[in-house]
Amino acid sequence: MNPSLSKLHPYPFEKLRQLFIGITPNPNLPEIKLSIGEPQHATPGFIKEALIAGLPGLANYPTTLGVPALRHAIADWMARRYDLAGIDQETQIIPVNGSREALFALTQAVIDPSRGYQPLVVSPNPFYQIYEGAAYLAGADLRFLNTLPENDFAFDYDSLSDEEWRRVQLFFVCSPGNPTGKVLDLDDWKNLFALSDKYGFIIASDECYSEIFFDEDKPPLGGMQAAKLLGRSFDRLVMLSSLSKRSNVPGMRSGFVAGDAAIMKPFLLYRTYHGNAMSPALQAASIAAWKDEAHVVANRRQYQEKFAAVEPLVSAVLGTAMPDASFYLWAKVPGTDTPQSDTNFARALAADYNVVVLPGSFLAREARGINPGAGFVRIALVPPLAQCLAAADRIHQFVSKL
Repeated sequence: MNPSLSKLHPYPFEKLRQLFIGITPNPNLPEIKLSIGEPQHATPGFIKEALIAGLPGLANYPTTLGVPALRHAIADWMARRYDLAGIDQETQIIPVNGSREALFALTQAVIDPSRGYQPLVVSPNPFYQIYEGAAYLAGADLRFLNTLPENDFAFDYDSLSDEEWRRVQLFFVCSPGNPTGKVLDLDDWKNLFALSDKYGFIIASDECYSEIFFDEDKPPLGGMQAAKLLGRSFDRLVMLSSLSKRSNVPGMRSGFVAGDAAIMKPFLLYRTYHGNAMSPALQAASIAAWKDEAHVVANRRQYQEKFAAVEPLVSAVLGTAMPDASFYLWAKVPGTDTPQSDTNFARALAADYNVVVLPGSFLAREARGINPGAGFVRIALVPPLAQCLAAADRIHQFVSKL
């Protein structure tokens, strides 16, 4: 077996299952699950219809590059959303089976252990757990950059030495961030691009939450969009996007990778051997989804209504603030000066009020003497508004008794 498998942590939701062993949730209250970032709004009917209409395609093997119509729909969306007209759909776009598998596969393709040193991958901390597993199984080591509220969740680049930066081959960005909701601005991107130019590492910009935001006039800035605004090429830059959150189709596993053609070409070769090709029926449904924006606006409006109603209620008892974007509240729990405050909070809240939240320490690793997720819980406002309001009321009752 690959010895790096021993470095992998149980996934956060397995840790949560273990945490809840031995408790009996309050039987008088129905469970409200705010722990997993799984969209629960209805899948638009026209996407289902396109999926059904695409079923005859199951008679054919799909190509790894996907049909031209899908890449064209993605390129058109990138032009509308990010003002990125002119993206070459033949060399700069690859459809993928969701951003999760693509993040993992991209890491395997770009990490080069033959350069005479141990490669490094840089990740925000807290972080999406795939970054860690992908790095270890590619033979790299991790360096975590703690993102803390007192620093507005910014990257602390100075925490890495020059020697470490010289070993960095891949830098993961998640903007809007999971779990903090932080969106990188143009200055943030400028600083990161300067480091990439100096040390030669690739930037993987995970943008799966890009369409969940609160001001229709200020959509989150994307990595390739930032490069264009700064007059740069897309050298050493790729972005990953997904329909899961945007279109409420997490079960479709549909997204894309776009960016530097010099990276995309060998990545396509890797994927051809890996066998990652999207089902023709899912390609048909994806084309329909990427072409339509009305359902995205309607979906976003539901999140805007939930945050407007729920965030003030939770903020009154926990240290929350509106995120820049995404559908998470990153909440500071009482008693953060005590060990396991976030796990104790989550366990007691589930037992007493049957509300499930995710301890922040499960989403982070100790780096430079701290676990930056400890003392926080992630609250995913994915259920319907009424359930989110009920959960906020229960949280208020729970905290008032502590």
